[in-house]
Amino acid sequence: MITDRGIAGAMGKGALSGPRSSRLNRRAFLFGSAAGLAALGLAGCASDYMSLAEAEKVYGPVPDEKFPIPGVDVSKVKPQYFRKTVRYDSDEAPGTIIIDPSKYYVYRIEGEGNATRYGANVGRDGFRWSGEAYVGRKAEWPTWTPPKEMIARQPEAGKYARGMPGGLDNPLGARVLYLYQNGTYTLYTIYSTSDPETIGNGITSGCTGLLSQDMIDLYSRTPLKTKVIVLPA
Repeated sequence: MITDRGIAGAMGKGALSGPRSSRLNRRAFLFGSAAGLAALGLAGCASDYMSLAEAEKVYGPVPDEKFPIPGVDVSKVKPQYFRKTVRYDSDEAPGTIIIDPSKYYVYRIEGEGNATRYGANVGRDGFRWSGEAYVGRKAEWPTWTPPKEMIARQPEAGKYARGMPGGLDNPLGARVLYLYQNGTYTLYTIYSTSDPETIGNGITSGCTGLLSQDMIDLYSRTPLKTKVIVLPA
């Protein structure tokens, strides 16, 4: 992610996901000063999208996690953003991750012209970036440390200057992939969110968020050094 440039740009050393909390409005950290988004209604179903019944199973509760993850309210996600295997021609090696912020998708190349496609949230205007990186670090239920730039903008984040422990209220959520370039952490991440209404929107400071259930799937199949390509928006 990137500090003032990245997600929660910078959810520096760790974390975004989980139910709303009176302790700390994690959405405020994700959105920064951006206005809250209205919940999205279901767009008309198309036969080539996952059905609502299927989605309720795929995005159901994950009770065996360290912090049990609640099911997603799939009525707040447009059907085109449900996980799907699609045709995607690419010369990149299987396992490569391609982020397309203009379409709010993350692709994992599977080979033979196929890819797993996930709906995503991406950077908002003024915080988008493009280029190549790689996964330099991975973490489950990571600690999140707000960067000094964020604390300057939002003083209430200062209480977590030494780190916010992992959990459902933590901005990075259940899983995070930290993106590096030339051995240096870019402050950009691919992270997990439990806010379904963010999917298909540009709301972060540069990071890319997937629903927790999708992020767990991607994380489990992404080793260190995996190539990540962020396309121009």
